[in-house]
Amino acid sequence: MSASSRRKFIKVTSLGVASATFGSLTLKSEQKPINTKKIKPGFELGIASYTFRKFTLNETLVMTNRLNIKNLSLKSMHLPYESSAAEITAAINSIQEAGINLYGGGVIYMNTEDELNKGFEYAKTAGMSMIIGVPAHELLEKAEKKVKEYNIKLAIHNHGPGDKLYPTAESVYEKVKNMDNRMGMCLDIGHEERLGLDPALALEKFVDRIFDIHIKDVTASTPEGTNIEIGRGVINIPAFLKMVKKLGYSGKVAFEFEKDENDPLPGLAESVGYVRGILDLI
Repeated sequence: MSASSRRKFIKVTSLGVASATFGSLTLKSEQKPINTKKIKPGFELGIASYTFRKFTLNETLVMTNRLNIKNLSLKSMHLPYESSAAEITAAINSIQEAGINLYGGGVIYMNTEDELNKGFEYAKTAGMSMIIGVPAHELLEKAEKKVKEYNIKLAIHNHGPGDKLYPTAESVYEKVKNMDNRMGMCLDIGHEERLGLDPALALEKFVDRIFDIHIKDVTASTPEGTNIEIGRGVINIPAFLKMVKKLGYSGKVAFEFEKDENDPLPGLAESVGYVRGILDLI
């Protein structure tokens, strides 16, 4: 796709979501959600709430609904680990009233056995079916026991350059491939790209253990690459999404937009529009 064609494509696909950046933030907004075609069966779009780390849970739910996305994984700033059962129940009620599916939590770091235990109890109380986590290597066997005990999937997150535990999708796969089939990964395609690796190839090779995907774009295929609106960076998003469909991936493809933390909605809306446009074309 030429630069001029891509600019035209971005303009067209983002127009439908641009209105999401305006209007009052009320949970029961009178504004109608953006009209979008239904994603073909197999996988659904979601949002990692770290995207809205500077905002309240209520504001996060409003913005998620404005984008017509119905799946959310929560980071601890929106549902603190130390929350009481009553506080968790109240938060879950708000999420359900907003018509949103809370499918997971994280990233949850598990450097000690106590953190591991608390992480699974927290997820159970919140009714999460998945933890996006980073357990210390020496805790993997204990983590597997917790997965079996709680029947909650553990999706280990690759964090790219500088991550000594799980820098790549392959580094996760090598640790979990012979473990319970609920031990898997959350594939962050931005961190994979920053190591000069092909996210589509990682998906193809490790799809049997990929439970969640963090979709994003980056400015360079180097450790210096930073987050940018999807479609403006170096990741071959069309090729990646074609692979998602080809393999029949059935998890969530969740936007984790790390740019513009104080005002993420415009860039996120553009990214959502771009992805939906690609999905309509492939």
